[in-house]
Amino acid sequence: MTGVQTLQVNSDEAGMRVDRWFKQRFPQLGHGRLQKLLRTGQVRVEGRRVKSGTRLDQGQKIRIPPMDPSPPKSDKAKPLISKNDAKDLKDSVLHRDEDVLVINKPSGLAVQGGSGLSRHLDAMLDALRFEAEDKPRLVHRLDKDTSGVLLLARNAAVARALTNAFRTKKIRKLYWAVVVGVPEPSEGVVDLALSKSPGRQGERVVPGAPAGKKALTHYRLIDQAGGKAAWLAFEPLTGRTHQLRVHALALGTPILGDGKYGGREAFLDGEDIAGRLHLHARALQFPHPKGGILEIVAPPPKHMRETFQTLGFDDRQKQEMFIKVNDL
Repeated sequence: MTGVQTLQVNSDEAGMRVDRWFKQRFPQLGHGRLQKLLRTGQVRVEGRRVKSGTRLDQGQKIRIPPMDPSPPKSDKAKPLISKNDAKDLKDSVLHRDEDVLVINKPSGLAVQGGSGLSRHLDAMLDALRFEAEDKPRLVHRLDKDTSGVLLLARNAAVARALTNAFRTKKIRKLYWAVVVGVPEPSEGVVDLALSKSPGRQGERVVPGAPAGKKALTHYRLIDQAGGKAAWLAFEPLTGRTHQLRVHALALGTPILGDGKYGGREAFLDGEDIAGRLHLHARALQFPHPKGGILEIVAPPPKHMRETFQTLGFDDRQKQEMFIKVNDL
């Protein structure tokens, strides 16, 4: 058992979240234990209480309470990466250079671990190390059941630059979704604040609460199957949890397969269509750390391609890209 320590944030750790900093410095410290230390004020930055998502600045001093250098007996062993998972991840790479890595995340794979979740991308990042000294770092997230473009940084400096680009809205994200029903009007803006609310079946995001955070989404109709379903492009200007799923519901058109928010209305009766979530991160446009703008496009997953075919969506429109904001 070590005594109280005071450690300083290094230059390559500036901009890092508190929980990521602890994971790097104290890999034996479990998530639950860290949350308790933060909640009880045993961890402090410059003498102040902080949360797991607080960003750190170079030179800040962090109080570290006494900690056992060995993992708790209750901690499970770090999961190994199967050969199949490693191969699938390498096959999913859309772009790779010395600074960034972009993959097409499969639907059903969580980006980070959580309660009762042992299989997730964060535990598999060693498979995407390639020739680099360090494994890549996550700089943004996708929901477990959302597929598509996911950006990774290949070193700490690039991670800081990309995290800042997301924070300052210099990165554009385009999503494709199949929804039940057809929105009216066919294109526009959803401006609806969102907040998180606990419940029996887990945390949900609810619209319109007084304490909600601003959430803004541009949308456009690409194609439709009569009045029963539509193919939409979404471009979120904010990055709230489940933003597109809740905003789609607010339009009166829940995303196909999204039973969590749309209930029974999120499914099409009498159609041979997969019951999985039909939401795909189609493209990402971002400033490359070495200069210029990089735009990466990800093909949709098999279940969405099959749904496009079943509903008769026009393949020629699959080149539709970013929404022209001035046109809305």
